[in-house]
Amino acid sequence: MRGMRSLRGTSKAVSIFRPARLSSLRSIFTGCRAVMLLRFGGPEVLELRENVPVPNLNPNEIRAGYGRSVFQPHLPIIIGRDVSGEVAAVGNSVKSFRVGQEVFGALHPTALRGTYTDYGVLSEEELTEKPASVSHVEASAIPFAALTAWRALKSNARILEGQRVLVFGGGGAVGFAAIQIAVASGCHVTASCVGQTRDRILAAGAEQAVDYTTEDIEMVVKGKFDAVLDTIGRPETERIGINFLRKGGNYMTLQGEAASLTDRYGFVIGLPLATSLLAKKKIQYQYSHGIDYWWSYMRADPEGLAEIQRLVGAGKLKIPVEKTFPITEVVAAHEAKEKKEIPGKVVLEL
Repeated sequence: MRGMRSLRGTSKAVSIFRPARLSSLRSIFTGCRAVMLLRFGGPEVLELRENVPVPNLNPNEIRAGYGRSVFQPHLPIIIGRDVSGEVAAVGNSVKSFRVGQEVFGALHPTALRGTYTDYGVLSEEELTEKPASVSHVEASAIPFAALTAWRALKSNARILEGQRVLVFGGGGAVGFAAIQIAVASGCHVTASCVGQTRDRILAAGAEQAVDYTTEDIEMVVKGKFDAVLDTIGRPETERIGINFLRKGGNYMTLQGEAASLTDRYGFVIGLPLATSLLAKKKIQYQYSHGIDYWWSYMRADPEGLAEIQRLVGAGKLKIPVEKTFPITEVVAAHEAKEKKEIPGKVVLEL
């Protein structure tokens, strides 16, 4: 049976495809292949190792982080976040899944044992049954990006039918997922993009797609929005997005400074600094524009994952996979993404 994983390391995720089953009990499986991050650096620091130990399952686990401050003390670590595959073993408290069931899902951004391995370990809330209508390759490209978009639109902004939503970076995985989630919620969607993704964005249901390389979004987009999701996170997109919001609207950026500040100053100083900065921005924009300001990020969300599963099964949510690589070429796959040689998702195959 083949399983899938998603690879992250740049702002655009890369998906991974392998013959893995999700999980195993140590008494059954003692070692497996895994892609290790040995130290911080470029794709060249990744290494595929054999016979990496498979940990025992906790009662609620099914076998199937971002900043330097989080991961440095734990190196080497297994990377990867998305997963799609077959359950190989379950903890004794797991009720939702059975051995042999096809599932997909994603780990939290700060998980120390990732999914670039023959056997991943995930909790029940991080997985759901894979729709039969999609392959493991297709499914592995979806969960992390879709859960990130879901949190921004549904948990932060709480979008409703008939509202207007603006997405900066609609051609990326999170942006494209956000467009489809908003459209499925009955919203009117406008997105910024580059030219080659424009047709795909419109086909997904967006009412307007603005090529920011040739058009001035402030000139061509009219009216106010209820929610703005900024996957780019530059000062200019923040300024434009804030000004496009009507009072009571929500601005969500994926480029919050919590990770960078904790990396720079450590948790003791960096996290309070980030909390203070976010609070300052919230107060600033509430006072000046009457809007809510959010740093949005992915987290495990069983309700969101269940809705994502429903949308995927109904053909209303998909993220195109551009290319597959064998797992032995993981460095080449990451290098291709880093050099922007491949615009969309990449799948690694075992």
